[in-house]
Amino acid sequence: MSEPTLDVVAVGNALVDVLAQTTEEFIAQQKQEFGMEKGAMTLIDALRAVDLYEAMGPGVESSGGSAANTMAGFAAFGGRGGFIGKVAGDTLGKVFAHDLRALGVRFETQPLVMGAPTGRCLILITPDGQRTMNTFLGASVELKPDDVDRAMIASARIIYLEGYLFDRPHAKQAFIRAAEYAHAAGHRVALTLSDPFCVDRHRSDFLRLVENHVDILFANEEELKSLYMQESFSDAMSAVDKHVEIAVLTRSEKGAVILSKGKSWEIPAAPVARVVDTTGAGDQFAAGFLYGLCQDMDLPTCGRLGALAAAEVIQHVGPRPQSAYKDLIARAA
Repeated sequence: MSEPTLDVVAVGNALVDVLAQTTEEFIAQQKQEFGMEKGAMTLIDALRAVDLYEAMGPGVESSGGSAANTMAGFAAFGGRGGFIGKVAGDTLGKVFAHDLRALGVRFETQPLVMGAPTGRCLILITPDGQRTMNTFLGASVELKPDDVDRAMIASARIIYLEGYLFDRPHAKQAFIRAAEYAHAAGHRVALTLSDPFCVDRHRSDFLRLVENHVDILFANEEELKSLYMQESFSDAMSAVDKHVEIAVLTRSEKGAVILSKGKSWEIPAAPVARVVDTTGAGDQFAAGFLYGLCQDMDLPTCGRLGALAAAEVIQHVGPRPQSAYKDLIARAA
């Protein structure tokens, strides 16, 4: 086993987020015309991205992508992180790289020279705090197995794979390669399922990945039930407990359940004054949990760290922390 110099390296979509407040009526109209699903992620093409951007109204732009958001939160705890993801050599790509590196996250993936522009996610936030995501993946889907840096993967205690990236054959191959590199170095592989629609599209491939390559699984209740085609959350939990070392299962306001080797712990949701924007809640829960795990904290404490990080991010617009998370460590303990 090689000695790790990083705690976590994430592999995921490199996107720039555009967040805007909207109405229930706008979402309903978009659903009728374009099939947009409230609270879910819909993949869109470049033309649709331009049209929706013009219809959204004023927005806030910031570097995003699910796994990149997790690494931003991980860095806010003081963790040592890296990221592998594809941007173009355009303005947005340079902004993404600068933002991540400024947080102390190692990012060395070579940009796409010719082809699609840097991807972006158009996020509509309704008054109830729900976020509806419309994603033009752009250059991010051009991540190939050769972009997976073996030395970086081998240097990390945990590799964290983002399910949103799993839509293209090259990305699936990149995931397998990253998992093989990590296990060859004696380190763990974590996966987040990301979205029930992703699971629906690629269920058999996700199942093979989970059963053969994943040690730690992050999923919300709907994603887990979709993966195992179960109507009951308890039946889905029984299924996943047979396949992974640790399952981290979030349930929104119900908190979370941590499973490991036949044991389970219920983690209550941390209280908040007001839910402003749920974008990034799962990403930040993963950041807190992974940080605790890398610090050799027990699983319930890791879960409490995740819940506190999720509570912080849903009280403001945007999927990344607006302050250091170090104060949360004492509260979780």
